[in-house]
Amino acid sequence: MSIQFVIALYEFVILLFSLSFHECAHGWMASRLGDQTARMQGQITMNPVRHIDPFGTVLFPLLMAFGPLIGFGGGLVFGWAKPTPIISRNFKHIRRDENLVAAAGPIANLILVAGAFLLLVVLMKLIPGGAPAVYAAMHFGVILGTTSVPQALALLGYLTIVVNLALFFFNFLPIPPLDAGTVLRNMLPYNSLNTYDTIARFGFILIFILGRIVVSFFIGPALGVVNGLLALFLRA
Repeated sequence: MSIQFVIALYEFVILLFSLSFHECAHGWMASRLGDQTARMQGQITMNPVRHIDPFGTVLFPLLMAFGPLIGFGGGLVFGWAKPTPIISRNFKHIRRDENLVAAAGPIANLILVAGAFLLLVVLMKLIPGGAPAVYAAMHFGVILGTTSVPQALALLGYLTIVVNLALFFFNFLPIPPLDAGTVLRNMLPYNSLNTYDTIARFGFILIFILGRIVVSFFIGPALGVVNGLLALFLRA
């Protein structure tokens, strides 16, 4: 089995659970702020089946993950899930609480990034063979002829960082139904909302066109910081 196929499989599975964690965070925050809609509909769960959008969670990420194996596309893997149901009138402070619910998703992705980074540090410092496994994972590779468990964990941890950073920056697009779109809408003056909502009707087309551009712009420097921090631990 080629390393490219293994990476694509890891990325897709990681994406499923990362999107579930992202949407679960939206529902949990809404519940804390007074709207129990997501809880009553069973959306505060890590079960990917509850969050799947056929195109955004399955088809689009599969094309991005496995496309390079057939000479199509390649590089970053990201997507979106079925939006968590929210009824804003249940909030006490509608605009503020909508923004907090929107922010919960990207923050959840950063929590996964931090957890994966901690896993890699533990591997480097406490597990035999962990340091070279992490170094190989940072270059999307493996070391042949060595134990497989540290390498599997290192690749899992590093790809979790990559996928969740991609999701974090993807949600920077200020286009509904993405999270930054909700925040931007709540910041606009009332007389601008009709214009913005008209543009938002083409949201998924804009997401499809701009998503890779935005994620590619931000993720390179972000991974540079992550790799630099990991290199410090490797040398320590």
